[in-house]
Amino acid sequence: MLKKILLIISLSQLVSCASLRKIPQPKTEFRGVWIATVVNIDWPKNGTDAIQKQKADYLRLLDFYKDLHFNAVIVQIRAAGDAFYKSKFAPWSRFLTGEEGKAPSTNDDLLKWMIDQSHLRGMEFHAWLNPYRSTFDLNTDVLSPTHDFNLHPEWMLKYGKKYYYDPGLPEVREHMVRIIDELVASYDIDAIHFDDYFYPYTIKGEVLTDSLSYSYYHQDKSLADWRRSNIDSLVKNVHQTIKSKKPWVQLGISPFGVWKNNSTDPRGSDTQAGQTTYDDLYADPLLWMRQGWLDYLVPQVYWSMDLPVASHKKIVDWWASNSTQTNLYIGNGPYKIRNNSDKAWDNPKELPEQIVYARKTPAINGNVFFSAKSLMQDNNDVVSMLKKKLYKYAALPPISKDLVPDATVLPSVVSIYQVNESLNLIFNDLSAYRFVMAYPSGKKKKSAYPIKRLLIKTSILEGHKLSLPIKALKGKKNIALIFINHYGQESAAIVVHLNQTNLNDTEK
Repeated sequence: MLKKILLIISLSQLVSCASLRKIPQPKTEFRGVWIATVVNIDWPKNGTDAIQKQKADYLRLLDFYKDLHFNAVIVQIRAAGDAFYKSKFAPWSRFLTGEEGKAPSTNDDLLKWMIDQSHLRGMEFHAWLNPYRSTFDLNTDVLSPTHDFNLHPEWMLKYGKKYYYDPGLPEVREHMVRIIDELVASYDIDAIHFDDYFYPYTIKGEVLTDSLSYSYYHQDKSLADWRRSNIDSLVKNVHQTIKSKKPWVQLGISPFGVWKNNSTDPRGSDTQAGQTTYDDLYADPLLWMRQGWLDYLVPQVYWSMDLPVASHKKIVDWWASNSTQTNLYIGNGPYKIRNNSDKAWDNPKELPEQIVYARKTPAINGNVFFSAKSLMQDNNDVVSMLKKKLYKYAALPPISKDLVPDATVLPSVVSIYQVNESLNLIFNDLSAYRFVMAYPSGKKKKSAYPIKRLLIKTSILEGHKLSLPIKALKGKKNIALIFINHYGQESAAIVVHLNQTNLNDTEK
Protein backbone atom coordinates (compact mmCIF):
# COMPACT_ATOMS: atom_id res chain seq x y z
CA MET A 1 0.00 0.00 0.00
CA LEU A 2 2.85 2.42 0.86
CA LYS A 3 4.50 1.79 -2.51
CA LYS A 4 1.18 2.48 -4.24
CA ILE A 5 0.71 5.77 -2.37
CA LEU A 6 4.26 6.87 -3.21
CA LEU A 7 3.69 5.95 -6.88
CA ILE A 8 0.49 8.02 -6.96
CA ILE A 9 2.29 11.00 -5.40
CA SER A 10 5.16 10.70 -7.89
CA LEU A 11 2.76 10.49 -10.83
CA SER A 12 0.81 13.53 -9.61
CA GLN A 13 4.05 15.51 -9.33
CA LEU A 14 5.03 14.50 -12.84
CA VAL A 15 1.65 15.55 -14.18
CA SER A 16 1.93 18.91 -12.42
CA CYS A 17 5.45 19.53 -13.75
CA ALA A 18 4.40 18.46 -17.22
CA SER A 19 1.48 20.87 -17.15
CA LEU A 20 3.89 23.68 -16.28
CA ARG A 21 6.15 22.73 -19.18
CA LYS A 22 3.25 22.90 -21.62
CA ILE A 23 2.50 26.51 -20.80
CA PRO A 24 3.79 28.68 -23.65
CA GLN A 25 6.49 31.24 -22.97
CA PRO A 26 4.99 34.52 -24.20
CA LYS A 27 7.05 37.21 -25.87
CA THR A 28 4.91 39.90 -24.20
CA GLU A 29 4.01 39.63 -20.51
CA PHE A 30 4.23 42.09 -17.64
CA ARG A 31 6.43 40.74 -14.85
CA GLY A 32 6.59 43.25 -12.05
CA VAL A 33 7.49 43.35 -8.38
CA TRP A 34 6.54 45.86 -5.70
CA ILE A 35 9.51 47.23 -3.73
CA ALA A 36 7.92 48.58 -0.53
CA THR A 37 9.81 51.25 1.38
CA VAL A 38 7.29 52.15 4.10
CA VAL A 39 8.73 51.05 7.48
CA ASN A 40 11.56 49.54 5.41
CA ILE A 41 9.59 46.47 4.34
CA ASP A 42 11.83 45.70 1.35
CA TRP A 43 14.30 48.53 0.93
CA PRO A 44 16.31 50.15 2.35
CA LYS A 45 16.82 47.68 5.14
CA ASN A 46 17.30 50.58 7.54
CA GLY A 47 17.10 54.32 7.01
CA THR A 48 20.32 54.76 8.96
CA ASP A 49 22.33 52.44 6.70
CA ALA A 50 25.23 54.05 4.83
CA ILE A 51 24.28 55.15 1.33
CA GLN A 52 26.68 52.64 -0.27
CA LYS A 53 24.99 49.79 1.58
CA GLN A 54 21.58 51.07 0.51
CA LYS A 55 22.75 51.17 -3.09
CA ALA A 56 24.21 47.67 -2.86
CA ASP A 57 20.97 46.32 -1.35
CA TYR A 58 18.93 47.98 -4.12
CA LEU A 59 21.13 46.45 -6.81
CA ARG A 60 20.80 43.06 -5.12
CA LEU A 61 17.02 43.32 -5.46
CA LEU A 62 17.28 44.35 -9.10
CA ASP A 63 19.72 41.59 -9.97
CA PHE A 64 17.63 38.93 -8.26
CA TYR A 65 14.55 39.84 -10.31
CA LYS A 66 16.50 40.44 -13.53
CA ASP A 67 17.83 36.89 -13.18
CA LEU A 68 14.18 35.76 -12.98
CA HIS A 69 13.45 37.70 -16.21
CA PHE A 70 11.22 40.29 -14.57
CA ASN A 71 10.81 43.42 -16.67
CA ALA A 72 9.51 46.06 -14.22
CA VAL A 73 10.02 47.27 -10.67
CA ILE A 74 7.32 49.26 -8.88
CA VAL A 75 9.20 51.26 -6.26
CA GLN A 76 7.45 53.11 -3.43
CA ILE A 77 8.80 56.67 -3.51
CA ARG A 78 6.03 58.33 -1.44
CA ALA A 79 4.92 56.33 1.59
CA ALA A 80 3.27 58.79 4.01
CA GLY A 81 3.42 62.43 2.95
CA ASP A 82 7.18 62.07 2.35
CA ALA A 83 9.49 61.62 -0.64
CA PHE A 84 12.45 59.53 -1.78
CA TYR A 85 13.60 62.44 -3.94
CA LYS A 86 14.11 66.18 -3.57
CA SER A 87 10.64 67.71 -3.74
CA LYS A 88 9.04 71.10 -3.28
CA PHE A 89 5.99 69.39 -1.84
CA ALA A 90 7.27 66.82 0.67
CA PRO A 91 10.21 66.26 3.04
CA TRP A 92 12.80 63.53 2.58
CA SER A 93 11.51 60.24 4.00
CA ARG A 94 12.84 58.99 7.31
CA PHE A 95 12.58 55.48 5.85
CA LEU A 96 15.42 56.53 3.54
CA THR A 97 17.64 58.66 5.78
CA GLY A 98 16.59 57.78 9.32
CA GLU A 99 15.29 61.29 9.98
CA GLU A 100 12.45 62.95 8.14
CA GLY A 101 13.54 66.00 6.19
CA LYS A 102 17.20 64.96 6.21
CA ALA A 103 18.72 64.57 2.74
CA PRO A 104 20.75 61.44 1.91
CA SER A 105 24.51 61.83 2.26
CA THR A 106 25.37 61.68 -1.43
CA ASN A 107 25.84 64.10 -4.27
CA ASP A 108 23.93 61.74 -6.55
CA ASP A 109 20.30 62.28 -7.37
CA LEU A 110 19.35 59.01 -5.71
CA LEU A 111 16.04 58.54 -7.51
CA LYS A 112 17.68 59.18 -10.90
CA TRP A 113 20.33 56.61 -9.98
CA MET A 114 17.64 54.08 -9.04
CA ILE A 115 15.82 54.64 -12.33
CA ASP A 116 19.02 54.44 -14.39
CA GLN A 117 20.09 51.20 -12.69
CA SER A 118 16.69 49.65 -13.38
CA HIS A 119 16.80 50.73 -17.03
CA LEU A 120 20.36 49.41 -17.47
CA ARG A 121 18.99 45.98 -16.56
CA GLY A 122 16.21 46.30 -19.11
CA MET A 123 13.55 46.89 -16.46
CA GLU A 124 10.90 49.60 -16.40
CA PHE A 125 10.70 51.84 -13.35
CA HIS A 126 7.20 52.56 -12.05
CA ALA A 127 7.05 55.25 -9.36
CA TRP A 128 4.65 54.07 -6.65
CA LEU A 129 2.96 56.73 -4.54
CA ASN A 130 0.50 56.52 -1.70
CA PRO A 131 -1.50 59.72 -2.26
CA TYR A 132 -3.64 60.00 0.87
CA ARG A 133 -1.80 58.38 3.78
CA SER A 134 -0.25 61.26 5.72
CA THR A 135 1.31 59.38 8.66
CA PHE A 136 2.06 55.77 9.42
CA ASP A 137 1.11 56.13 13.09
CA LEU A 138 0.14 58.78 15.64
CA ASN A 139 3.70 59.70 16.58
CA THR A 140 3.69 63.06 14.85
CA ASP A 141 6.80 64.25 16.71
CA VAL A 142 8.95 62.48 14.10
CA LEU A 143 7.47 64.55 11.26
CA SER A 144 9.44 67.29 9.59
CA PRO A 145 8.27 70.91 10.03
CA THR A 146 7.74 70.89 6.26
CA HIS A 147 5.44 67.83 6.36
CA ASP A 148 1.88 68.66 5.30
CA PHE A 149 0.64 67.55 8.71
CA ASN A 150 2.40 70.63 10.13
CA LEU A 151 1.92 72.97 7.18
CA HIS A 152 -1.74 72.15 6.52
CA PRO A 153 -3.41 70.65 9.60
CA GLU A 154 -6.78 71.59 8.07
CA TRP A 155 -6.18 68.92 5.41
CA MET A 156 -5.87 66.09 7.93
CA LEU A 157 -8.32 63.44 9.12
CA LYS A 158 -7.49 61.16 12.05
CA TYR A 159 -8.78 57.64 11.53
CA GLY A 160 -7.67 54.68 13.60
CA LYS A 161 -3.97 55.02 14.32
CA LYS A 162 -3.07 57.19 11.33
CA TYR A 163 -3.70 60.58 9.81
CA TYR A 164 -4.98 60.88 6.24
CA TYR A 165 -5.37 63.70 3.76
CA ASP A 166 -9.04 64.55 3.25
CA PRO A 167 -9.80 63.49 -0.36
CA GLY A 168 -12.92 65.67 -0.28
CA LEU A 169 -10.95 68.92 -0.31
CA PRO A 170 -10.22 70.31 -3.80
CA GLU A 171 -6.97 71.83 -2.55
CA VAL A 172 -5.79 68.38 -1.41
CA ARG A 173 -6.48 66.88 -4.82
CA GLU A 174 -4.73 69.82 -6.51
CA HIS A 175 -1.76 69.28 -4.21
CA MET A 176 -1.56 65.62 -5.23
CA VAL A 177 -1.67 66.55 -8.90
CA ARG A 178 1.20 69.03 -8.41
CA ILE A 179 3.23 66.25 -6.79
CA ILE A 180 2.68 64.05 -9.84
CA ASP A 181 3.46 66.90 -12.23
CA GLU A 182 6.78 67.57 -10.48
CA LEU A 183 7.75 63.90 -10.51
CA VAL A 184 6.87 63.28 -14.16
CA ALA A 185 8.65 66.46 -15.29
CA SER A 186 11.80 65.75 -13.29
CA TYR A 187 12.44 62.04 -13.80
CA ASP A 188 12.60 59.52 -16.63
CA ILE A 189 10.02 57.19 -15.12
CA ASP A 190 7.92 54.72 -17.08
CA ALA A 191 4.75 54.96 -14.99
CA ILE A 192 2.99 56.50 -12.03
CA HIS A 193 1.48 53.83 -9.79
CA PHE A 194 -1.12 54.03 -7.01
CA ASP A 195 -1.94 51.11 -4.72
CA ASP A 196 -5.25 50.36 -2.97
CA TYR A 197 -5.14 53.08 -0.31
CA PHE A 198 -7.64 55.77 -1.31
CA TYR A 199 -10.14 56.22 1.49
CA PRO A 200 -8.87 54.10 4.39
CA TYR A 201 -10.04 50.56 5.04
CA THR A 202 -13.05 50.53 7.35
CA ILE A 203 -12.31 50.13 11.07
CA LYS A 204 -15.20 48.85 13.15
CA GLY A 205 -16.44 51.47 15.58
CA GLU A 206 -14.49 54.32 13.93
CA VAL A 207 -16.06 57.21 12.01
CA LEU A 208 -14.19 59.10 9.30
CA THR A 209 -14.81 62.73 10.23
CA ASP A 210 -15.14 64.29 6.79
CA SER A 211 -18.63 65.68 7.48
CA LEU A 212 -17.53 69.31 7.11
CA SER A 213 -16.03 68.87 3.66
CA TYR A 214 -19.03 66.73 2.67
CA SER A 215 -21.53 69.37 3.78
CA TYR A 216 -19.66 72.02 1.79
CA TYR A 217 -18.86 70.11 -1.42
CA HIS A 218 -21.36 67.23 -1.73
CA GLN A 219 -23.44 68.74 -4.60
CA ASP A 220 -26.52 66.67 -3.68
CA LYS A 221 -24.62 63.37 -3.78
CA SER A 222 -24.90 60.70 -1.12
CA LEU A 223 -21.86 60.42 1.13
CA ALA A 224 -20.68 57.23 -0.61
CA ASP A 225 -21.15 58.62 -4.13
CA TRP A 226 -19.45 61.87 -3.14
CA ARG A 227 -16.44 60.04 -1.76
CA ARG A 228 -16.17 57.98 -4.94
CA SER A 229 -16.43 61.12 -7.06
CA ASN A 230 -13.49 62.59 -5.14
CA ILE A 231 -11.31 59.62 -6.03
CA ASP A 232 -12.59 59.68 -9.62
CA SER A 233 -11.55 63.32 -9.86
CA LEU A 234 -8.03 62.56 -8.62
CA VAL A 235 -7.55 59.71 -11.10
CA LYS A 236 -8.89 61.76 -14.01
CA ASN A 237 -6.73 64.81 -13.23
CA VAL A 238 -3.60 62.75 -12.61
CA HIS A 239 -4.10 60.97 -15.94
CA GLN A 240 -4.55 64.24 -17.79
CA THR A 241 -1.51 65.78 -16.11
CA ILE A 242 0.73 62.85 -16.98
CA LYS A 243 -0.36 62.70 -20.61
CA SER A 244 -0.03 66.45 -21.11
CA LYS A 245 3.53 66.35 -19.75
CA LYS A 246 4.89 63.06 -21.13
CA PRO A 247 2.25 61.03 -22.98
CA TRP A 248 4.33 57.85 -22.92
CA VAL A 249 4.34 57.71 -19.10
CA GLN A 250 1.67 55.27 -17.96
CA LEU A 251 -0.80 55.44 -15.08
CA GLY A 252 -1.37 52.17 -13.27
CA ILE A 253 -3.53 51.45 -10.24
CA SER A 254 -3.66 48.39 -8.01
CA PRO A 255 -7.05 48.19 -6.28
CA PHE A 256 -8.13 45.76 -3.58
CA GLY A 257 -9.01 42.48 -5.28
CA VAL A 258 -12.77 42.41 -4.75
CA TRP A 259 -14.79 45.14 -6.44
CA LYS A 260 -18.10 44.02 -4.86
CA ASN A 261 -19.53 40.77 -3.53
CA ASN A 262 -22.47 39.42 -5.54
CA SER A 263 -24.45 39.21 -2.31
CA THR A 264 -24.74 43.01 -2.40
CA ASP A 265 -24.65 43.52 -6.17
CA PRO A 266 -25.35 40.86 -8.83
CA ARG A 267 -22.54 42.36 -10.91
CA GLY A 268 -20.02 41.52 -8.18
CA SER A 269 -17.86 38.44 -7.78
CA ASP A 270 -18.83 35.18 -6.08
CA THR A 271 -16.94 36.10 -2.92
CA GLN A 272 -17.57 36.93 0.73
CA ALA A 273 -14.91 39.58 1.23
CA GLY A 274 -15.23 41.54 4.47
CA GLN A 275 -14.46 44.79 2.63
CA THR A 276 -14.65 45.78 -1.01
CA THR A 277 -12.94 48.38 -3.13
CA TYR A 278 -16.22 50.02 -4.20
CA ASP A 279 -18.10 50.14 -0.88
CA ASP A 280 -15.28 50.58 1.63
CA LEU A 281 -12.38 52.25 -0.21
CA TYR A 282 -14.73 54.29 -2.45
CA ALA A 283 -12.76 53.38 -5.57
CA ASP A 284 -14.44 52.47 -8.85
CA PRO A 285 -11.83 51.06 -11.25
CA LEU A 286 -14.55 49.89 -13.64
CA LEU A 287 -15.41 53.55 -14.25
CA TRP A 288 -11.75 54.51 -14.65
CA MET A 289 -11.32 51.86 -17.33
CA ARG A 290 -14.46 52.91 -19.20
CA GLN A 291 -13.29 56.52 -19.18
CA GLY A 292 -9.84 55.63 -20.50
CA TRP A 293 -8.02 57.03 -17.47
CA LEU A 294 -5.74 54.02 -16.96
CA ASP A 295 -2.95 52.30 -18.88
CA TYR A 296 -3.04 49.24 -16.64
CA LEU A 297 -4.89 47.78 -13.67
CA VAL A 298 -3.46 45.33 -11.10
CA PRO A 299 -6.16 43.98 -8.76
CA GLN A 300 -4.57 42.51 -5.64
CA VAL A 301 -5.72 38.89 -5.71
CA TYR A 302 -3.69 37.66 -2.76
CA TRP A 303 -5.86 34.64 -1.92
CA SER A 304 -5.14 31.00 -2.76
CA MET A 305 -6.64 29.29 -5.79
CA ASP A 306 -9.63 27.66 -4.08
CA LEU A 307 -10.12 29.64 -0.86
CA PRO A 308 -13.90 29.37 -0.24
CA VAL A 309 -14.55 33.01 0.77
CA ALA A 310 -12.38 34.54 -1.95
CA SER A 311 -11.13 32.08 -4.56
CA HIS A 312 -8.19 33.34 -6.61
CA LYS A 313 -9.63 31.61 -9.68
CA LYS A 314 -13.06 33.19 -9.31
CA ILE A 315 -11.68 36.68 -8.74
CA VAL A 316 -9.28 36.43 -11.67
CA ASP A 317 -12.15 35.26 -13.88
CA TRP A 318 -14.30 38.17 -12.69
CA TRP A 319 -11.67 40.80 -13.51
CA ALA A 320 -10.97 39.16 -16.86
CA SER A 321 -14.66 39.46 -17.70
CA ASN A 322 -15.07 43.03 -16.45
CA SER A 323 -11.93 44.81 -17.66
CA THR A 324 -11.96 47.03 -20.73
CA GLN A 325 -9.69 49.51 -22.51
CA THR A 326 -6.67 48.80 -20.34
CA ASN A 327 -3.96 46.20 -19.76
CA LEU A 328 -4.91 43.84 -16.94
CA TYR A 329 -2.29 42.31 -14.65
CA ILE A 330 -2.88 40.22 -11.54
CA GLY A 331 -1.33 41.12 -8.19
CA ASN A 332 -0.04 37.97 -6.44
CA GLY A 333 0.95 37.55 -2.80
CA PRO A 334 4.16 35.52 -2.42
CA TYR A 335 4.53 37.09 1.04
CA LYS A 336 2.05 34.42 2.13
CA ILE A 337 4.21 31.46 1.08
CA ARG A 338 4.71 29.27 4.17
CA ASN A 339 3.53 32.25 6.22
CA ASN A 340 -0.27 32.15 6.34
CA SER A 341 -3.14 30.49 8.15
CA ASP A 342 -4.42 29.34 4.76
CA LYS A 343 -2.42 26.13 4.42
CA ALA A 344 -2.71 26.20 0.63
CA TRP A 345 0.29 28.54 0.78
CA ASP A 346 2.41 25.73 2.24
CA ASN A 347 2.30 24.13 -1.21
CA PRO A 348 5.26 25.48 -3.25
CA LYS A 349 3.16 25.12 -6.41
CA GLU A 350 0.46 27.57 -5.24
CA LEU A 351 2.12 30.65 -6.75
CA PRO A 352 3.27 28.93 -9.98
CA GLU A 353 -0.25 27.62 -10.52
CA GLN A 354 -1.60 31.15 -10.15
CA ILE A 355 0.86 32.34 -12.82
CA VAL A 356 -0.22 29.49 -15.09
CA TYR A 357 -3.88 30.39 -14.56
CA ALA A 358 -3.25 34.01 -15.46
CA ARG A 359 -1.27 33.04 -18.55
CA LYS A 360 -4.08 30.78 -19.73
CA THR A 361 -6.60 33.62 -19.41
CA PRO A 362 -6.50 35.70 -22.62
CA ALA A 363 -7.62 38.98 -21.01
CA ILE A 364 -4.70 38.96 -18.55
CA ASN A 365 -1.35 40.39 -19.63
CA GLY A 366 0.94 39.59 -16.68
CA ASN A 367 1.54 39.54 -12.94
CA VAL A 368 2.99 41.66 -10.13
CA PHE A 369 4.37 40.20 -6.89
CA PHE A 370 4.10 41.64 -3.38
CA SER A 371 6.61 42.07 -2.08
CA ALA A 372 10.22 42.04 -3.26
CA LYS A 373 11.79 40.28 -0.28
CA SER A 374 9.24 37.45 -0.30
CA LEU A 375 10.94 35.23 -2.86
CA MET A 376 14.38 36.02 -1.48
CA GLN A 377 13.65 34.43 1.91
CA ASP A 378 13.87 30.64 2.06
CA ASN A 379 11.68 30.03 -0.97
CA ASN A 380 14.30 28.59 -3.30
CA ASP A 381 12.01 25.80 -4.49
CA VAL A 382 9.40 28.30 -5.70
CA VAL A 383 12.08 30.50 -7.28
CA SER A 384 13.55 27.48 -9.09
CA MET A 385 10.13 26.52 -10.46
CA LEU A 386 9.56 30.02 -11.78
CA LYS A 387 13.02 30.29 -13.31
CA LYS A 388 13.11 26.87 -14.96
CA LYS A 389 9.53 26.59 -16.12
CA LEU A 390 7.47 29.78 -16.16
CA TYR A 391 10.01 32.59 -16.54
CA LYS A 392 12.66 30.66 -18.46
CA TYR A 393 12.97 33.35 -21.12
CA ALA A 394 12.71 37.11 -21.12
CA ALA A 395 9.47 38.89 -22.01
CA LEU A 396 8.57 42.43 -23.00
CA PRO A 397 6.04 44.53 -21.08
CA PRO A 398 2.79 45.12 -22.99
CA ILE A 399 2.28 48.49 -24.61
CA SER A 400 -0.75 50.63 -23.83
CA LYS A 401 -3.95 49.60 -25.58
CA ASP A 402 -4.56 52.89 -27.40
CA LEU A 403 -1.17 53.35 -29.08
CA VAL A 404 -0.85 53.49 -32.87
CA PRO A 405 2.19 51.99 -34.66
CA ASP A 406 5.27 54.17 -34.38
CA ALA A 407 6.99 55.58 -37.48
CA THR A 408 10.26 56.68 -35.85
CA VAL A 409 13.21 56.63 -38.28
CA LEU A 410 15.76 53.91 -37.53
CA PRO A 411 19.15 55.11 -36.26
CA SER A 412 22.37 54.34 -38.11
CA VAL A 413 25.77 53.36 -36.71
CA VAL A 414 28.53 55.98 -36.96
CA SER A 415 31.36 54.14 -35.17
CA ILE A 416 32.12 51.16 -32.92
CA TYR A 417 34.91 50.80 -30.38
CA GLN A 418 35.75 48.88 -27.22
CA VAL A 419 36.34 50.42 -23.80
CA ASN A 420 37.47 47.87 -21.23
CA GLU A 421 34.73 45.21 -21.17
CA SER A 422 32.13 47.22 -23.06
CA LEU A 423 31.41 47.60 -26.75
CA ASN A 424 30.38 51.18 -27.50
CA LEU A 425 28.30 51.93 -30.56
CA ILE A 426 27.87 55.54 -31.63
CA PHE A 427 24.68 56.33 -33.57
CA ASN A 428 23.48 59.42 -35.34
CA ASP A 429 20.59 59.78 -32.85
CA LEU A 430 18.97 57.52 -30.25
CA SER A 431 16.87 60.11 -28.45
CA ALA A 432 13.59 58.51 -29.58
CA TYR A 433 14.44 55.25 -27.83
CA ARG A 434 14.72 54.00 -24.24
CA PHE A 435 15.87 50.36 -24.57
CA VAL A 436 17.72 48.23 -27.08
CA MET A 437 17.68 44.45 -27.52
CA ALA A 438 20.60 42.53 -29.05
CA TYR A 439 20.09 39.18 -30.79
CA PRO A 440 22.55 36.85 -32.57
CA SER A 441 22.23 37.27 -36.31
CA GLY A 442 23.60 36.33 -39.67
CA LYS A 443 24.92 38.91 -42.09
CA LYS A 444 21.41 39.64 -43.33
CA LYS A 445 18.43 40.77 -41.29
CA LYS A 446 15.76 38.20 -40.42
CA SER A 447 12.05 38.89 -40.48
CA ALA A 448 11.79 37.98 -36.77
CA TYR A 449 13.98 37.21 -33.79
CA PRO A 450 12.57 34.90 -31.08
CA ILE A 451 12.71 36.33 -27.58
CA LYS A 452 14.35 33.16 -26.27
CA ARG A 453 17.46 34.05 -28.31
CA LEU A 454 17.78 37.46 -26.69
CA LEU A 455 21.37 38.23 -25.68
CA ILE A 456 20.72 41.37 -23.69
CA LYS A 457 18.20 44.11 -23.16
CA THR A 458 19.59 47.35 -21.79
CA SER A 459 18.92 51.06 -21.76
CA ILE A 460 20.11 54.01 -23.74
CA LEU A 461 21.32 56.59 -21.25
CA GLU A 462 22.72 59.02 -23.80
CA GLY A 463 21.14 60.39 -26.93
CA HIS A 464 23.67 58.86 -29.33
CA LYS A 465 25.70 56.16 -27.56
CA LEU A 466 24.92 52.54 -26.74
CA SER A 467 27.16 50.45 -24.51
CA LEU A 468 26.94 46.65 -24.55
CA PRO A 469 28.93 44.32 -22.27
CA ILE A 470 31.34 42.20 -24.31
CA LYS A 471 30.50 39.07 -22.32
CA ALA A 472 26.84 39.31 -23.33
CA LEU A 473 27.74 39.16 -27.02
CA LYS A 474 29.45 35.77 -26.56
CA GLY A 475 31.84 36.20 -29.47
CA LYS A 476 29.11 36.83 -32.03
CA LYS A 477 30.27 38.12 -35.40
CA ASN A 478 26.94 39.78 -36.17
CA ILE A 479 24.19 41.04 -33.93
CA ALA A 480 20.73 42.35 -34.68
CA LEU A 481 19.61 45.39 -32.72
CA ILE A 482 15.95 46.17 -32.10
CA PHE A 483 15.15 49.46 -30.41
CA ILE A 484 12.25 50.13 -28.05
CA ASN A 485 10.83 53.64 -27.88
CA HIS A 486 9.44 55.38 -24.81
CA TYR A 487 6.00 53.91 -25.51
CA GLY A 488 7.36 50.36 -25.47
CA GLN A 489 7.06 49.83 -29.23
CA GLU A 490 9.72 47.86 -31.10
CA SER A 491 11.56 49.12 -34.15
CA ALA A 492 12.60 47.09 -37.16
CA ALA A 493 15.96 45.33 -36.74
CA ILE A 494 19.32 46.56 -37.93
CA VAL A 495 22.32 44.23 -38.28
CA VAL A 496 25.72 45.27 -36.96
CA HIS A 497 28.77 43.37 -38.28
CA LEU A 498 31.16 43.10 -35.37
CA ASN A 499 33.76 41.12 -37.32
CA GLN A 500 34.44 44.22 -39.38
CA THR A 501 35.41 46.20 -36.30
CA ASN A 502 38.70 46.33 -34.47
CA LEU A 503 37.40 45.76 -30.95
CA ASN A 504 40.74 46.75 -29.50
CA ASP A 505 40.25 50.36 -30.51
CA THR A 506 39.80 52.70 -27.62
CA GLU A 507 37.76 55.86 -27.36
CA LYS A 508 39.54 58.87 -28.85
